[in-house]
This record gives sequence, C-alpha cells and structure tokens, in this order.
Amino acid sequence: MDIVTPNDLASIKRSVDGGTEKQRETVKEIIADVQSKQDEALFHYTNKLDGASLSQLRVTEEEFNQAREALDTKDIDILKEAAENIKSFHEKQIRQSWFDTNEDGTVLGQKVTPLDAVGVYVPGGTAAYPSSVFMNVLPAVVAGVDRIVMVSPPSEEGTLPAGVLVAAEIAGVKEVYKVGGAQAVAALAYGTESIQPVDKIVGPGNIYVALAKREVFGDVDIDMIAGPSEIVVLADETAKPGEVAADLLSQAEHDERSSSVLVTTSESLAKAVAEEVDQQLEQLPRKDIAGASIRDFGAIVLCNSQEGAIDVVNSIAPEHLEIMMEEPFGVLGSIKHAGAIFLGRYSSEPVGDYFAGPNHVLPTSGTARFSSPLNVDDFVKKSSVIYYSKQAYEQNADKIARFARLEGLEAHAKAIEKRKDDES
Repeated sequence: MDIVTPNDLASIKRSVDGGTEKQRETVKEIIADVQSKQDEALFHYTNKLDGASLSQLRVTEEEFNQAREALDTKDIDILKEAAENIKSFHEKQIRQSWFDTNEDGTVLGQKVTPLDAVGVYVPGGTAAYPSSVFMNVLPAVVAGVDRIVMVSPPSEEGTLPAGVLVAAEIAGVKEVYKVGGAQAVAALAYGTESIQPVDKIVGPGNIYVALAKREVFGDVDIDMIAGPSEIVVLADETAKPGEVAADLLSQAEHDERSSSVLVTTSESLAKAVAEEVDQQLEQLPRKDIAGASIRDFGAIVLCNSQEGAIDVVNSIAPEHLEIMMEEPFGVLGSIKHAGAIFLGRYSSEPVGDYFAGPNHVLPTSGTARFSSPLNVDDFVKKSSVIYYSKQAYEQNADKIARFARLEGLEAHAKAIEKRKDDES
C-alpha cells in the first residue's frame, strides 16, 4: 500500500458512480423490455446474463427444504442467533404514532404506518450473502411490512445459495424469485405476471442494479445508490499492524473497486501495516480481487496530528470506520461523518457485518455526510394528523386568510372564510 499525505486525499475520495452512457442505455432498454414483455423478458435476461434456463421464477417449498438440508445445523444455529441480534437492535428503533391535544381542543399528531410491500435485492455473483438477507429484511419485519419480496440472481444451474434461502426462511420471507440485475429491479417496480409490484426497493447490487434503482425512483422508493464497499481505520501506535492489515483486506476482498484506507500519525505503524498487507494478501483465496482493490483504491494516510487525522476521516466520510486507538471513546465525539463506527481492538468490521446487530447496509461514496444506515424508519411512512376545533378556527381564521393573501392565493383565503360565512 502506498503511504500518502492528507494533500493526496483527492485520489482516495469516492463519488457516487453514475455509470457510463452505454450502461445507462442498457438499463433503460432492460426496464422497457420488462414493462412490455414481463415474465418473458425476465426469463430471457436470466438466460442471457446469468446463463440459467428457468421454467419458473419463484423458489419452491422443495427448494427451501433442500437448502435447509444442505446446511450444517451449527451454521443454521449461527444464522438464527445473528437474526435475533439484528432484530433486537432494530426493535429499539420503532417509532410510535403520537397525538397532542391543546387547551383549545385542537389535536395535532403523527400517524406511523408500515409500507404495504417492499422488494429486497440480494446480490449474487462472486459470493453468497445471507447477511444481506437479514440486514434488508429484518428492519422491514420489525416495521410491520406485510409483504416482503426477495429477488436474487441464480447460478447457471438455476439455484440460489443454500445460506441465502435458509436466511430468507429464518427472516420470514415466503416470496423469493430467482431473478437479478436491472430486470429484477424493473419487475419489483412495475410488476409482471409472476411478480406483483412493491412500494420500495432496498438492497445492494452491481452498477446495473444501482442504475436501475435510480431509474425507477419516483415510481417506487429506494433505499440508496450503493457503491463499492469502503473501510477507514483510524489508528495510533498502540494498534497491532497484523490486525489492521487483516481488517483492511476484509473489505478489499469484496470487490476490485472496494476502498481500504489506514489513517494514522504513526510512521512505524504505517510501514508495518504496508508490509503486513502484502504478506497476508498472498494467503487469501480472493487475492486477485483484494490485490486489485488495494492497488487501485487502497492507501495509508500519514498525518502530523490526531486532529489532522480526524479531519481526514470526516473528509472521506467512510462507510465503515474502525477506531483502533488507546482511547477510542475519547475520539468518538469528534467523528461527524461515518456510516458505522467500530470502537477498539475487538470490534473488527466483520462483527458488524454479521453478528452484532446494527445494520450493515450503509451509505457509501461519501454520502455518510448526509445519510444513515438502513433502519426501521426506511420501512414506514409518517402522516400528519390535524383536527382543528371551532375555538381554534375562530381564533386563527383571519390570520390564516391573511397569510394566504400574502401568497396571492385568494381561493385559500376564501376556503377559510367560507366557514365563517356559513356560521352567520
């Protein structure tokens, strides 16, 4: 890994990938095909892009049973425990409807209502992600969403990974379809003969999935435009070089475009971590992917002061931030921008990926400046409730009408005054 200074941040920061013109056009064509040809288009693109020739899209009960039998019972127990941790964390996020009655009889409030139907995209490709099932489905379950639909690209054999199906079953998803890519997003947004449309689409995917979500936004809601995974480790001289390197590589193995960055004031740590990354990289099964990520998007930022290091972190606004320092809680208050913050030596990022409970669907590409992790609020909507009493109306009618005329909206003013006329 290259050791750089804060002045080289431009080469480290990521922005939201808008794709190429060709990619955008391809996505629009796929969406249009799904809208016009429906299931026929889904079968066509699944065969063309995933190499799978399917006779039906929906996962059957038999496939769920086979997946359960294929997994070791210890693995199933771990999945169940992780699901309980994740569910428990998100239950603390539940919002209640509320109403406030004033002395004049006016009632104001907020009604919280779960979304009717949500689509969850679970990526396939180079790895299987039962954790993505839990992180996207369980907050929706906790929120009270009635219908949760899962889509995921099948293998060439026309199957989904056993861990993904078992995780879906544990989470309570009954409606799972073997379809991925932009075509799956289009099906969720607009519906086909097999898949009824949903109100919101969540879950990460490749650039075509991201562009498709952007394209259908407005007809349905989406969670975010997810980019490649990112980690920043903020460390001092007390950090263990081997552990820092291992954590950086844990993100690098996700994708060739993943970003892994160490920010430190310790030159000795910086050099030791660079050596450790090279050594550990050679031992990884996905070393080609991780190596490309480290080469193109990895860096060690050497800073002159702790304050300068924190400024670098806030400037990057990383998806994952590990604080591996002697007093990590002492630094926490200075961190303004990060999707998830891991404190101390034993809070390695995979703890959050799989087991601790907080959501691992996080803002990427610097969007942690204004975005939050996926949470229960993403699966509900809030309606304002207004009951104006006669007393409140009489006290405020003239002021409201005058306000309306201030904006040049005479019909608004007359709508208020009409009630006064009808009383006389």
